[in-house]
Amino acid sequence: MVKDEVKGTIKLKRLVEHFGLKILYAGKDYETAEIGIKDVNRPGLQFIGFFDYFDPRRLQVIGMAETKMLEGMDHQRRAESFAGLFAYDIPALVISRDLECFPECMEMARQYGRTLLSTPDTTVVFTSKVIDYLNHVLAATVTRHGVLLDIYGEGVLIIGDSGIGKSETAIELVKRGHRLVADDAVDIRRVSNQLIGRAPELIRHYIELRGIGLIDLQQLFGMGAVKLESQIDLVVEMEPWEQDKFYDRFGLDEQNMNILGVEIPQVTIPVQPGRNLAVIVEVAAMNNRHKKYGFNSAKQMEERLMRLGQNGGEN
Repeated sequence: MVKDEVKGTIKLKRLVEHFGLKILYAGKDYETAEIGIKDVNRPGLQFIGFFDYFDPRRLQVIGMAETKMLEGMDHQRRAESFAGLFAYDIPALVISRDLECFPECMEMARQYGRTLLSTPDTTVVFTSKVIDYLNHVLAATVTRHGVLLDIYGEGVLIIGDSGIGKSETAIELVKRGHRLVADDAVDIRRVSNQLIGRAPELIRHYIELRGIGLIDLQQLFGMGAVKLESQIDLVVEMEPWEQDKFYDRFGLDEQNMNILGVEIPQVTIPVQPGRNLAVIVEVAAMNNRHKKYGFNSAKQMEERLMRLGQNGGEN
């Protein structure tokens, strides 16, 4: 199951409630306005009439610098500055530091039906918090069929055909002290250059075992057995063992899977009776962690063999 990539939006009202912003004036579209851009804008240039490359979909924020500039204008010029900004369909204008709202600002906001908000935070603090928040809620997302676990701090996404043993492996890993993030469906979003996975709310903490049914791991094993979300560091693909297929025995043939434009290391584990898949996945997670710290067993062995060959040649 793979859903198309989604780039979401967030209701302005939800953002206001999340940050506890004060509503100075609710515009005509306050209940329906949405934000779909991760960045914010300080409209200093727009106040002096420069609207090239101006994106009205961004949240607008003014602080001390813009306030001092506006104070240097006369009444008519300030009114024209706010009218020029509010003529665009902006989601809202936020005034930082709880600075006093200019009468011309309120007048033009009412005339054009634009929302005015206020925050006690400084401009830098507020914009930083909002951008970080929007990066999470507006992140590109995709849903993949698989199981996601936190193993020794590594987020491991197990994929493979239905019935291959992903959920059974997950149960064994949970019993070994690791944590389940999602089973069957994993919602993945890209935040900066990282992939964050979590379970859809409806099936969160549940796992399906054929012959037994649905199990609530949180109730059965406790809070220590589950985790709300995890970064994805490794993809483990399970596939049926094929006798004639060549499987890499040294680990030199490194593979990656591209998810939402991010390359994630991938290993393929052939499944056949007698293999302890939980232990293999556990070792794969630890090995991936070692590689991050510069320790690569396969490359070290390759270097040893090369040195041995060189020494043998000299003899």
